[in-house]
This record gives sequence, structure tokens and C-alpha cells, in this order.
Amino acid sequence: HFSHSFYSAVDSNPLSIYVMHPFWNFVVKFLPTWLAPNLITFTGFMFLVLNFLMLAFYDFDFNASSAGHQHVPSWVWVAAGIFNFLAYTLDGVDGKQARRTNSSTPLGELFDHGLDSWACVFFVATVYSIFGRGESGVGVVTLYYILWVVLFSFILSHWEKYNTGILFLPWGYDISQVTISLVYLVTAAVGVETWYQPVIFHLLYRDLFTFMIIACSFTVTLPMSLYNVLKGYRNNTLKHSSLYEGLLPFLSPFLLFVLSTIWVIYSPSNILELQPRIFYLMVGTAFANVTCKLIVCQMSNTRCQPLSILLLPMTAVVLLAITRVFTNETLLLYLWTAAVVLAHIHYGVSVVKQLSNHFSIFAFSLKKPNSD
Repeated sequence: HFSHSFYSAVDSNPLSIYVMHPFWNFVVKFLPTWLAPNLITFTGFMFLVLNFLMLAFYDFDFNASSAGHQHVPSWVWVAAGIFNFLAYTLDGVDGKQARRTNSSTPLGELFDHGLDSWACVFFVATVYSIFGRGESGVGVVTLYYILWVVLFSFILSHWEKYNTGILFLPWGYDISQVTISLVYLVTAAVGVETWYQPVIFHLLYRDLFTFMIIACSFTVTLPMSLYNVLKGYRNNTLKHSSLYEGLLPFLSPFLLFVLSTIWVIYSPSNILELQPRIFYLMVGTAFANVTCKLIVCQMSNTRCQPLSILLLPMTAVVLLAITRVFTNETLLLYLWTAAVVLAHIHYGVSVVKQLSNHFSIFAFSLKKPNSD
């Protein structure tokens, strides 16, 4: 079903057009032409995972930035800033390398956006360590909702593509990536205590951070998406005729949100307070799995499955937890998170293999199979 077309992405923000694209065009010239774009995509993603693991080691429960706790070493923030910027740069360069080596494939598009959807959680959880959950930080429940705002603004830009065939890149993306990379470096220089001080009057940095994320999503991403989709409705250029069809992709992510929120609210042992990092990882990975299936449908122009299979066992898990049938909630969360991560990796590997065979290409090499 896959159409052999370059996917159309529209970038309209000045930072991207005047600063980042020229920079990426400059960087890509230094890459060897045998380097496969998917390998660049994957390396960029691994830098974000590395950040997540590095901060999981030094700040597992997000308390390190609070007063009276052992703070994260400065070199970790320097590394985080560099790795974050590298991840962002590689994510910008992969598409340019694909055009340069004339190797743009639907597999590349899926790989890029599939890993981006999973990257959301690694990015958000790592940024959280700057403020932490102490007096001067952001509560774990607040961050849980912030994570969902980020995840939904990701799916919005894809929903838009599902309906209009064009991916409009959210403005907030480039701005937040560059800003956060700098914030990491500043944190290394001035220490986390700096973020305790108010910016002006009683406005704290953590409030600015929370406000920025939510404002970016609601003032830029949502109106842009709605505007573009409605414009498509008016001009009759949409792929899906009914409102039901158009909103279908939101069903699974929405149910995932409902399920995980029920667990947060009705958890007997207050699981989010006990294990915030693992809970975020579970939610972000389950979200990525649901989203990838949407991206596959949108690329192959097939109707998307209204319900993701993952939601079935998850309903059972949440019921076991809140009815106290399974008494050790932390163990249950760890087992379920491991299952979700493994299921998602298995899904990813399978799809990559199938598409590689279908298009007779290698996922991580520009050589053609049986060409020599």
C-alpha cells in the first residue's frame, strides 16, 4: 500500500528556516555518503535514551535538585546539554542525508517519526531532573499531566497529516530543543539552586517552564492543527470524510490516557509518588506503540485500527492494581513496564524487517540486497 512519495513536511518557524536548516545543510556535508539516514536517526534517538539513563543513575526519583539532597554532578548537565543538542541535530540531518544520497523511503519516515514519538518521554523525564519534585520543583502528578500535553501535541501534528497528508511541524519543537540544550549547560555553570530564585516578583522558573510547555502546545500546535485541518475540510481536500473517521486516531491514545490516569488517581500505594520515573517510561512507551500504529496507517493510507491491542492487558493491570488484588504495586508496575518496552521493541523490529523486505532495502545500510 505504501506510496513511494517523499513525505511532505512544512516548517514555518523562523528559527528553523533561518538558523537550523542552514546549520543542518552545513553539517550534512561532513557526513560520508555511505552513511545510512536511518543510522543517523537511530543514533540521535540513542543520545536521548543515554540522557535518560544517565539521569536515572544520578537522580532516579527526581529528588536530587531539591534543597538538602545530593545534587547531580555538573559534568552530567554538560553531557546532557551536548547529547540533547546532538540528538536534535541528528534528527534534523537524517532527512537531508536521505535526499543527498537519494535514499528517502517510507521506512525512513516511519523510523524517524516512530522514534520521535518514543523520544518524547525520555526528553521530558530528563528535563524534569533540572527542577525535580522538591519544594522548589514541580510535583510528580503535575509533570504527569505535562507529559500528556507533550504527547498529545506530538499526536496532533500526526493527526493533521492523517487528515491533510501534510505534516506541519510544531513551532514549539525547535525553540524548546535549542532552549533546553542551553538550559542544561547553564545549569552546569550556575547550579540547580539558581532555578529556585524567582525570575521576577513571585514568578518561579518552574512555573515559567510549566507555562511555556503548556502555552506552546495550546497556543501554537493546537490552533495550527485545527486551522490546517479545517482549511482542508473547507477546500474538500481531506482524506477522511466523516468526523468519526477523522477523530479515530485519537481513540487509543485517549483511552491510554484514561487508563493510566485512573491508575494514578486510585492507586492504593500512590504509585506515581513511589515510582514516577518508571511510570512515565511505561506511559511514554505505550503511547509510542499506539502512535506508531497510527503512523503506519497514515503512511499506507489504510484505515487505522480503532483500538490498540495493548490497551487490553493494560486494563487488566490497572484493575489488578486498584482493586488491591495484586498487593505489590511497584512490582506490578515494573513487570508491566518491562512487558510494554519489550512489546514495543518487538513491534519496531518486526515492522522494520517487513518494510526492508518489502522495499528490498537494508534498514541500516545504503547497499542494495543482492547487488554484489
